[in-house]
Amino acid sequence: MARNTILQKGRLKTMHAIEKLLAAKAGKASVHAGEIVNCVVDQAGINDVYYQTVKSFYEMGGKKVAAPEKVIIFLDHYAPCATEKQADNHRKFREFASEQRIERLMDINQGVCHQVMADHGYSYPGEIVVITDSHTPTHGAFGAFGTGVGATDLATIMATGKLWFRVPEAIRINFVGKLQKGVYAKDLILHVIGKLKADYAVYKAVEFAGPVMKELSVSQRMAMCNMTTEMGAKTSYIQPDEVTLDFLQKRGVKDFTVYDTDADYKYADDLTFDVTEIEPQLAAPFSVDNVYPILSLIGKHVDQTYLGSCTGGRVEDIAVAAQILKGKKIHAGTRMVLVPASRAVLKECIEKGYIQTLIDAGATLTAPGCGACCGIHQGLLAAGEVCVSSTNRNFPSRMGNVKGEIYLGSPASVAAAALEGTIADPRKYFERSEA
Repeated sequence: MARNTILQKGRLKTMHAIEKLLAAKAGKASVHAGEIVNCVVDQAGINDVYYQTVKSFYEMGGKKVAAPEKVIIFLDHYAPCATEKQADNHRKFREFASEQRIERLMDINQGVCHQVMADHGYSYPGEIVVITDSHTPTHGAFGAFGTGVGATDLATIMATGKLWFRVPEAIRINFVGKLQKGVYAKDLILHVIGKLKADYAVYKAVEFAGPVMKELSVSQRMAMCNMTTEMGAKTSYIQPDEVTLDFLQKRGVKDFTVYDTDADYKYADDLTFDVTEIEPQLAAPFSVDNVYPILSLIGKHVDQTYLGSCTGGRVEDIAVAAQILKGKKIHAGTRMVLVPASRAVLKECIEKGYIQTLIDAGATLTAPGCGACCGIHQGLLAAGEVCVSSTNRNFPSRMGNVKGEIYLGSPASVAAAALEGTIADPRKYFERSEA
């Protein structure tokens, strides 16, 4: 691990850590917000929705992928395939990987791209992570510059190893105070999005800071950074600390650069939220910024609960649900769909007994992957059905029928709704466990 500062003409150049990272990847001494830079990309990921990336690569005249060791193919949205078209899509991806000697083909047994990146130690400080998935800002949880792109941009990376970026302005959101039991990072970020709205951070970098961050695990940090996409952010950032370094060390990741923001750097906006009074939050249909404290929605009937995705399907999320549902049964007339974010998550949850606990409670376990989060399969909604979900979007038809209603909340809120059959406050279950 190395730390990095930028010297220019004998003095420190005032820069954000993200600016230093982009400058290094562009081979420049410094960069500033609004500047266009051409950067070397460290990790280039394609998910299985984007076979157009391969088509675009060849349409551009591509013959040989510039750096196949930096490319990762994720078969995660159609895992396992639900249609013949999806199966053919996967077949062509496998053939492309073989032809181009792309060794990191993450097949249908691996899970959601962002969690798989974390599991394998592919996300770490100081690198640029680009994936054909809008929630790639998730990797800001590791001090990386993570951003989502379309097919042609990813094809450009495959052809050249580089991509242009406009350096984003940085916004800092500070969390102070003391978290209530039963309140999680998902509640905090929903509260923030509800206050600031969905267009607040368009093409900006959102940094999370403040004393509360030290209490949040990597899992919760990933959930928080994941949701910055719903504010319009280009990327997110959390300064690497002992929590980050411990996570990486356990995965054998040692060679990386931690960039530090200069003390006198001026943020485009610098906001502070006191978490002390923040209760569990839900984003109500049909927008992620349509956020309410859970107490104002208590008692609404729930047809399905959904625990999973790159936002809420990690080990800690499943553990919280297992804690609430242990020895109990989900409510008659309410379904619970359980979708671990990755194979590694599934394996650990089996070893710790969480899967057995949730199956005993009546949950339906499905294969690791994206599942119903993006409306493809494994738990779609019918017209008029209500779902409480740990996922990241609740737009019309996001998880099935356009008239299905999705409420977004923490894994604890998902489990409480499964147990009671209505929207419910999960905090009571943590009070009981401590009594």
